[in-house]
Amino acid sequence: MHQVIQEWQPDIVHVRVCLTQLSPLILPLLRNIPSIFHVAWYRPICPIGTKMLPDKTSCEYPTGLACLQQGCLPIHDWLPLMLQMKLWDKWRDVFDVVVSNSFSVQERLKAEGIESDTVVWNGVPQSPSRPPLTSLPTVAYAGQLARFKGVDILLKAFAEVQKQIPQAHLLIAGKGNEDKYLLSLTDELGLNERVKFLGHLSRDQMEKQFSSAWVQVVPSRWAEPFGIVAAEAMMRGTAVIASSSGGLGEIVLDGKTGFSVPPGEVEPLANRLVELLSNRDLAEKMGQEGRLRAQMHFSETAFVERFMEIYQNLKLTKQGLEIARKIEANN
Repeated sequence: MHQVIQEWQPDIVHVRVCLTQLSPLILPLLRNIPSIFHVAWYRPICPIGTKMLPDKTSCEYPTGLACLQQGCLPIHDWLPLMLQMKLWDKWRDVFDVVVSNSFSVQERLKAEGIESDTVVWNGVPQSPSRPPLTSLPTVAYAGQLARFKGVDILLKAFAEVQKQIPQAHLLIAGKGNEDKYLLSLTDELGLNERVKFLGHLSRDQMEKQFSSAWVQVVPSRWAEPFGIVAAEAMMRGTAVIASSSGGLGEIVLDGKTGFSVPPGEVEPLANRLVELLSNRDLAEKMGQEGRLRAQMHFSETAFVERFMEIYQNLKLTKQGLEIARKIEANN
């Protein structure tokens, strides 16, 4: 890596996967190069990256012995990861700018002693607006089928919706370690005729399947660092109901582009679903508002432009410091 940097002589280094695909051992090599650390999840303050305990509640412990005592890591993983985190703490100051992908992540970093200079929300591709809603009331979910994603909460809420809107449908795209449990829960709730599991879909396949959705639900139990599927749904023009924690609370404007609901709670989610699925005009209006917001704040263009601005400012700052050092040396 040292040889590569010497030969390439980069103007700026933008690091996004440090501590997973990139060892902190390379950080000292960046000391004299303008560098940005782009934080996309909780890995700099949590060795498993989620800031969640095994029972799926939020972790408020600092990294260290608690990771072993709380059962987050086995001893054979804990030892090397603690060494890795110590090296990270020792050398993370090489970065000139720390960028978070949400204000939620920025706040969590600050609480554990890492100052994040700015926030740049993730960008999603532009996509055509969905057609007008003409189908029966349809709910969509896309993501892992895992407990921390809260799909079981969505199924239980949808069972309540069925009592008032029996013609409603639910589309679930994704795979995960809770596949069998969720299929069993669907059967137990008597929803087999109204819930369709689509498996893993490509982005194009998902856009096609979800074009008729009145609302997309992101019922995560954990504090999503950002929540890319919510932004994608809004770009399509679909209203979104999402958990109010983490970055999701920044994406969805409650009462305007959809609704925010407490994570892990069935009744509030069911109530908001009924409100949207019984009012096509409201679903249309929220979807249109969401698309406008996504185009303004969550497009790939907005994402790239914001980083280009950061690159330019960092480059100018470094040039100014170099000039100041040269003047001081000559004096």
